[in-house]
Amino acid sequence: MPGAALGGGMKRWIVGILATGGGLILLAVAVGTALPREHVATSAVTLRQPPESVWAVVRDLSVTPRWWSQVRTSTRVTDARGREVWRQEAGGFSMNLVVTEAAAPQRLVTTIDAGADASFGGTWTYNLAPVEGGTRLLVTEAGWISNPLFRAIARATGLHRTLDSYLTDLGRHFDEAVTPEHVVR
Repeated sequence: MPGAALGGGMKRWIVGILATGGGLILLAVAVGTALPREHVATSAVTLRQPPESVWAVVRDLSVTPRWWSQVRTSTRVTDARGREVWRQEAGGFSMNLVVTEAAAPQRLVTTIDAGADASFGGTWTYNLAPVEGGTRLLVTEAGWISNPLFRAIARATGLHRTLDSYLTDLGRHFDEAVTPEHVVR
């Protein structure tokens, strides 16, 4: 009989864990449903490099996996509409990035070419400005997240997380330790 009691206690423990986990997921979905689908986040750093040097690295999407730890691959793909499109694998997702604006060496805009069933999408706008001793780089994500659970997770982990990773790794590429600043616009 002692084994039966232990078995029953173990079952209650497992049911309790599953119920708690399910409750937390439902709570996150409820919170995510209440959050706006769209978001805007801007992070910035100042690098001790001229704008042309920063531009050369930011603009060359083919080499991004060499210095940004979150991107595994970046390959130029053919586009029927003649756009500049890059297929990137990052953070467990594959996505097509379309270069929608490029004004050297001060502004680059990329847009995720999201399909109808996409979980997320949006644009990244890179603004480079010369400052004394280097370049000020602001990267703004104007995005959307369709899944309420993912929306809640993104808010909980921080909307600047990917931007900050990009800027920190870019600084490291230039042998500079940078701390991204969150810019309120």
